[in-house]
Amino acid sequence: MEYQEKKRWLFFGLPFTFTNYTIGEEVITIRSGLLNTRENDCYMYKVQDVELEISLPERIFGLGTVVCYTGDTTHPTLRIEHIKNSRDIKNFILKESEEARRKRRTLNTLDIGSAPLDDADL
Repeated sequence: MEYQEKKRWLFFGLPFTFTNYTIGEEVITIRSGLLNTRENDCYMYKVQDVELEISLPERIFGLGTVVCYTGDTTHPTLRIEHIKNSRDIKNFILKESEEARRKRRTLNTLDIGSAPLDDADL
């Protein structure tokens, strides 16, 4: 399954911007620009957490913003702004990122601020 969405104006939710989002099972791709085009990819296994933001104007026009917190160096916070079906896309990214991590057998660890061990502790 793959989602393709366009960033929309907040006013009436019209797709008059030049930003396209492609969310697949392996990669999230953001293509933006008219004359100078920029394309950025983020592998799904690098997505650590996903958040859905829906402001009042977005709610009125049926839009939402999906924020992905990733381990990517170019976009540590990946914003997929003003898109339709935002809740479905958020759930898809959560499910597929977990599946991609499982396929690659990657382990996501957190540093909870434990004190480093010295020779006396060993």
